[in-house]
Amino acid sequence: MTGEKEGRYINPYTDFGFKKLFGTEMNKDLLVSFLNSLLNNSESEIEDVQYLNSEKLGESYDDRRSIFDVYCMTKDGTRFIVEMQKAEQAYFKDRSLYYSTFAIREQAPKGQRWNYHLDNVYTVGVLNFMFPNDEYPPEKYRHEVKLKDVEDNHVFYDKLTFVYLEMPKFNKSEDELETMFDKWMFVLRNLSRLLDRPKALQDRVFDKLFRQAEIAKYSDAERRQYEASLKEYWDYTSTLDTAYGKGMKEGMEKGIAKGKEEGMAEGIAKGKEEGMAEGMAKGKEEGMAEATRSTALKMKMRGFTLEEISAITSLPVDEIEKL
Repeated sequence: MTGEKEGRYINPYTDFGFKKLFGTEMNKDLLVSFLNSLLNNSESEIEDVQYLNSEKLGESYDDRRSIFDVYCMTKDGTRFIVEMQKAEQAYFKDRSLYYSTFAIREQAPKGQRWNYHLDNVYTVGVLNFMFPNDEYPPEKYRHEVKLKDVEDNHVFYDKLTFVYLEMPKFNKSEDELETMFDKWMFVLRNLSRLLDRPKALQDRVFDKLFRQAEIAKYSDAERRQYEASLKEYWDYTSTLDTAYGKGMKEGMEKGIAKGKEEGMAEGIAKGKEEGMAEGMAKGKEEGMAEATRSTALKMKMRGFTLEEISAITSLPVDEIEKL
């Protein structure tokens, strides 16, 4: 949120924070732990990863360039693209699919005969927003997507997998954390707001995570890099806040105009001035209510807590939950 003060631990939603925790050689055990908790496959746990070049160029000069947050490969050749998405973007799904093609195409050997065998490719999206239009139920925040047959729903191709985490939906408290995946979700959701390490996070991997996340232990150069990244994050969220405010204003204006028009029609039909005034007032009230609900929904998608949204919009928490 805008106006957020720098806390004890870094914000993993910043570029610096996410790459510091998951994109450096010295912290790759954190990435391994996170991926294992995400996949939850005890029969095929990841033991180690090799970081790959996260900047990918196209086949020709005119092709677009892609820069991944984290790009790595396991010993068996499985590739992982791991991305932190701060906010919803236009054509997000297209972008996610486009990025996956780089990990596919680079497997083709240059200038050699090839039988088209491909290794697994995973695209992992840590999303600081929710998919629009209630695409998934409110209680579902982890989504695993593969190519499936539309008639019988069997997995047609199992080597291309997209895993998306809708972070704003994860609201478990410390006492509710049961699995390692729960713990990682809690850390990502709350790290920058924590003052101390929670008792529920006593696993050895979190010893290192909290050491690496403590801002006071950074060098001057690292602090400058983080502060620049944090400022960029605040500026980005501030731009979104401005857009939301503009959207609310436009919604109110449209609602008032609609109410005025309907009020005039209702007043003329009744032949009374009070009919016009009553209809206009009703339309204005409905327009403002619609704009308030729209703003509350956008704040919810941004990751604001229900209590914060309620305090700002004056909407009841149970009504916000239903949006």
